[in-house]
Amino acid sequence: MMRALYIHWPFCASKCPYCDFNSHVRDTIAMEDWQGALLSDMQFEANRASGGPLRSIFFGGGTPSLMPPSLVDDLLAQSERLWGFTKDIEITLEANPSSVEAANFASLADAGINRVSLGVQSLDDGALQFLGRLHGAQEALSALDVAQKHFERVSIDLIYARPDQTAKEWQGELDQALTLGTDHLSLYQLTIEPQTRFATDVRRNIFLPLDDDHAADLFAMTREMTAAAGLPAYEISNHAKAGQESRHNLTYWRYQDYVGIGPGAHGRRGGFATLRHKKPENYLSAVAKNGHGMSAETTLAPREQASEALLMGLRLAEGVNLKELEDRFDIETGHLINQRKLTLHSDLGLAQQRGEHLCITDRGMPLLDALLTDLVHDDLVSA
Repeated sequence: MMRALYIHWPFCASKCPYCDFNSHVRDTIAMEDWQGALLSDMQFEANRASGGPLRSIFFGGGTPSLMPPSLVDDLLAQSERLWGFTKDIEITLEANPSSVEAANFASLADAGINRVSLGVQSLDDGALQFLGRLHGAQEALSALDVAQKHFERVSIDLIYARPDQTAKEWQGELDQALTLGTDHLSLYQLTIEPQTRFATDVRRNIFLPLDDDHAADLFAMTREMTAAAGLPAYEISNHAKAGQESRHNLTYWRYQDYVGIGPGAHGRRGGFATLRHKKPENYLSAVAKNGHGMSAETTLAPREQASEALLMGLRLAEGVNLKELEDRFDIETGHLINQRKLTLHSDLGLAQQRGEHLCITDRGMPLLDALLTDLVHDDLVSA
C-alpha cells in the first residue's frame, strides 16, 4: 500500500556550502510550467501506485517555502483527488526561517500545511555566516514564533559539530533550542560531503573538520540532553516528544512504500525503485515529452529490498524485527544478518538482539555506518 507522497522543489535563493541536496539557484522560475509538470508527474504516479489514502505528504528541497502558496494548494488538492487523505494526514513543508518566507506561513497553513520543518541550523550569528545561511539568529527566532502561531506542529533543524565548536558552546545552543517549545528537533552533525564548497575548503586547508572523538562526545551529550528534556532520539539524528515523530520520515525508515515526484526525487513502490531527472530543465523536458519526469524505474529483488530495509530500519531506536523481514522478503533464516559480527558487536555493547528484534544501542549509534557494513549479511550486499 502506498502511504506517502514526497514532492521535491529544487530551487533555493542561494546554495549553502555544506549542501549536497538537489538544489539549484535560478534567476527566473516559470511557475505555470512547474505547476503543469508536477501535476502531470503526480497523475502518472497515481496511475501506477494506487492504494491510498495518503498518511503523509512532504514538500522538500531545495526551499519549498519559496513556492507560491497557490501552487502548494493546487498540488494538495490534486493529491487528495487522486489518493484521498486519512483524517490525521501529516503534511510537512521545509522552510527557511526568513522574514520573507514567514510572511507566507498563514497562506501555507490555509492551503493545508500542518507541519513545518524550519532550517534554523544555528542560533549563533557567526555560525550562520560560516554555514552560508541568509538569515540571522534573531530573524530565525521571529520566524519560529510566526510558525508556531500558524502550524499545528513545528520542527527545527540544527547543525552541530562545527569546526572548533566546544562542548560548552553546543550545550548552550542546545539548551536554548530546548526552551523554544517545539516537539521535534533534527540535530545533524556537520559532515563534509563530496562536490560541495566545504569539501573544496577542506582540501585547501581553509578549515579543518572537528575531530571524530570530539564529535562523538557532542553526539553523546546531545542524546543525554534531549532525553532529559523529554525529546529522546527516535532516529540517529531526530528527537521528539512521544507521538510527535515525523510520520513521513518513519515511512522511509520502516521501508514502507512512497511516491516521489519533482527533480531528483526517489520513490519506492511495489518492489520498484524510481528516480526523477535531477536537473530542473531536464525534468521539465521529460514531463513534456513523456508525461512524467522519471529517469529510471528499477525492479528491486527481494534481497535488495531486505538490505535496504535493514539499512534504513537500524537507524531507528526501535530497530527492526528480523522475523518480519524474513517473512516479508522470503529470506531464509540467518541470511539477513552476519551472526558472527552480531555476536562480536553485542559483546561490545554496540548492538542488541532480543528474540527476533535487533537494534543498535546508544553506544553503537555513533558508529552506525561501520556497524551496518558489518551486520548486513554478505548475501544481501552481493545481491
